[in-house]
Amino acid sequence: MLNFYDSRKNFLGIENSSLAKSNAIIIPFGYEKTVSYGKGTSKGPEEILKASRQLELYDEHFKCEPFETILPLTLKKPSIPKKEADGLIKLKRIIEQVLSLNKFPLTLGGEHTITSACIEALLKKEKSLTILQFDAHADLRNSYENNHYSHACAMRRSLDNKNIDLISIGVRSMSKYEASYCNNNKKRITSFLAQDIDKWNLNKLERKLKDKKLYITFDIDAFDSSLMPATGTPEPGGLFWNDVIKVLEVASRSSKIYGADICELSPIKSMHSCNFLAAKLAYKILSYSLLKN
Repeated sequence: MLNFYDSRKNFLGIENSSLAKSNAIIIPFGYEKTVSYGKGTSKGPEEILKASRQLELYDEHFKCEPFETILPLTLKKPSIPKKEADGLIKLKRIIEQVLSLNKFPLTLGGEHTITSACIEALLKKEKSLTILQFDAHADLRNSYENNHYSHACAMRRSLDNKNIDLISIGVRSMSKYEASYCNNNKKRITSFLAQDIDKWNLNKLERKLKDKKLYITFDIDAFDSSLMPATGTPEPGGLFWNDVIKVLEVASRSSKIYGADICELSPIKSMHSCNFLAAKLAYKILSYSLLKN
């Protein structure tokens, strides 16, 4: 049985609707097992929820308050098992339960490793998926620090499922091995590199996304480090807010979005802007996923 926070602790601070009327469930899952530099992602979900309760709820693009249609519920923070594999299995089962209720799952991590568990849960319902990855890093290593389930392997573990394609947005840091892997898997991987942002063809992106069953994974380090320093491995040369919104708009009108996650926020004490940015991003992803664009 799923248990939910009330308005004192939930996403947006709104009064809960009934489960029957809700269209989305927020899953705070601060899984942090393999972070390799700056730590603190386990605290990300709580700070996103806290900041979300300060958001204005009117959306100037949709010209409404999207929460009135979405009516999100927020799962009470689950305990996370100590063993890496057990934690991922637990998240997979939670998402399977959310999907069985025909609700949209938005998972707040935690490190990026969680995405493979989310994908495996969705593949029990859908035969194929396209992942839309916002990220500074390719995350295509087969192993990192002798761990196949490192956060640096998040997309590679997802691509272990043969019926998964990947479109990455904003990558600007990868190993020689990852670059070679991308080059050898062009039929499954399309990259819109950050260095080429002035040349991005959003019509090409729209064609790629046309009629796809989409899952959005957003590593918060996709944002430029000047905008988002509160992450374990911030990278210069990244995305800004309007860059992200343009891609979400294309995805919304081209595809059906089946789920999403936001990962790798490592809160910095008294730096509220980063938590607020992640919270507004969560609201935008829900809105673009569940409202007609």
